[in-house]
Amino acid sequence: MASYFSSTPLNDLRTAFGDRLQENVVMANYTTAHVGGPADAMLILHTATEIENTVLRLWEMGVPFQLLGAGSNVLVSDKGVRGLVIINHARNVKIDAHSASPSVWAESGANLGGIARQVVLRGLGGLEWASTVPGTLGGAVYGNAGAHDGDIAGNLLLAEILHHKDGRVSWPVEKFEYDYRTSSLKRHPGQCVVLAARLKLSYSESDLVQQKMDEFSTKRRQTQPPGASMGSMFKNPAGDHAGRLIEAAGLKGTRIGGVEISHVHANFFVNNEHATANDITRLIDLAQKKVHDQFGIKLELEIEKLGEW
Repeated sequence: MASYFSSTPLNDLRTAFGDRLQENVVMANYTTAHVGGPADAMLILHTATEIENTVLRLWEMGVPFQLLGAGSNVLVSDKGVRGLVIINHARNVKIDAHSASPSVWAESGANLGGIARQVVLRGLGGLEWASTVPGTLGGAVYGNAGAHDGDIAGNLLLAEILHHKDGRVSWPVEKFEYDYRTSSLKRHPGQCVVLAARLKLSYSESDLVQQKMDEFSTKRRQTQPPGASMGSMFKNPAGDHAGRLIEAAGLKGTRIGGVEISHVHANFFVNNEHATANDITRLIDLAQKKVHDQFGIKLELEIEKLGEW
């Protein structure tokens, strides 16, 4: 398979990043669905400052890149990703539990569910809905992640953004123009990188917050399947649920290759036996066709497809 890079850009990256640069890295090891071919090159970064400095350098060099956190909510092609992939492991978290308006600041690679669980230990609420969300804070800010009638749009105070033209800036929540599972960042990819964010919290009793989180966790176990998946495959159409439509189309348990539409929740496609991205894509196409043929509704992907298709 041909690499995106000629020998000259790869040599430039080797010179710029030395031993930190990995080459020909299998992306299946960095996605929750455990699928995806090789990336030409990869960097794993551990602080927001490191991400900022690296991205500025890449922009200056004219090198394209993809930034990934937990690797949920993405489907990487079997052919892999041409160019550079950055894995975001910037995970610092700071909780302000003493001001009149409590909040939590965290770097964009921090796990959102982990942030919620740290918050409750300080006697704070407001992020109960996020306790079962598997992705990172940066991904949540980018895509307006949500669960249990809550979402990032309801908690975000501001985010620290690295903008291609403006440099490092702070954006209030209004700047993101949030809608259901989307934002201005998602609608205009490649212009910005999320470095960190501050979320508003509320004072509460730890026992009450923990009880609500336990209820959400129990509900998740009962309604969402275990195993390797990307999370919800499709957005819910207005006034309906994608899982209900797929189930009503008779597709629960349908299998192509190593991937299966879950018996537990039909909006989850589970990698049971070494599924490929092609298997998943074929099952996506089948679900969209069957639902459209029977109900006249075109299911829209919630996940994003990355790489060479």
